[in-house]
Amino acid sequence: MAKTILDIIGNTPLIESKTLNTNPNVTLLFKMEGHNPGGSVKDRAALNMIREGMEKGSITKKSKLIEATSGNTGIALAMIAGIYGLDIELVMPENSTKERVQTMRAYGAQVTLTPSDIGIEGARDYAEAKVKKEGYLMLNQFANEDNWKAHYKTTGPEIWRDTHGEITHFVSAMGTTGTIMGTSTFLKEQNKKIQIVGVQPTDDSSIPGIRKWPVEYLPKIFDPKKVDQVIEVSTEEAMQMAKRLAKEEGVFSGMSSGGATVAALKLAASLEKGTIVSIICDRGDRYLSSNLFD
Repeated sequence: MAKTILDIIGNTPLIESKTLNTNPNVTLLFKMEGHNPGGSVKDRAALNMIREGMEKGSITKKSKLIEATSGNTGIALAMIAGIYGLDIELVMPENSTKERVQTMRAYGAQVTLTPSDIGIEGARDYAEAKVKKEGYLMLNQFANEDNWKAHYKTTGPEIWRDTHGEITHFVSAMGTTGTIMGTSTFLKEQNKKIQIVGVQPTDDSSIPGIRKWPVEYLPKIFDPKKVDQVIEVSTEEAMQMAKRLAKEEGVFSGMSSGGATVAALKLAASLEKGTIVSIICDRGDRYLSSNLFD
């Protein structure tokens, strides 16, 4: 029996696509990360970063934590910091959906909104300035090894176990890249032939949760050698697929999950046979105030 909410992070279900995937020789499985208590895959990394920091002594009850986020990491950090009695300030662009902001505040976090025209890069700059000038401690999901190690410890092993080692391809959106880095590391140790496919937006597209970072902001945890192929997806493709996921598969998720599914379906159509696992990184209810489902 679970003792706390933290004990039900992970072990999310795999479900098979029965409608969108039309290749009868390919199994497409969705890893349903919205089933985590904070509603996204980021619960895993947030828990590992905070727990490891506390065990190492770099995070204490006196720490003033700060983190820039586009949303899901912030929600996860707010939830877990609150459980541990830690103070945290979360910095995000002002065009973030109100559901995300309200959820973080409900968990007890201080939320600071930065101008939307400077994006998540501007939020990162703001957080880094407070670290330098005011003694804040940044978890720094973009450079924190405990981000990707969360997926090495949990996501990868779960996928290997639940597919009985039959997975041939893994598909994930790339934001901080923690999910794809950790899962790739584990799966490649089990079978080097497993193909790791990352998803990025096209140059003219903006998809929350998926980024093509400028060189100076590229996550330090990212290792391109751990990704075998990158598939680019447009904003329109990602939006339409998020709608189709909800309507045709009953999978209610955000735009980044739509983008990952577009890539997974393109991959499935190109294969003679295989078993693909694609990450559905969150739930759609935190996008209802946006135009995603209009």
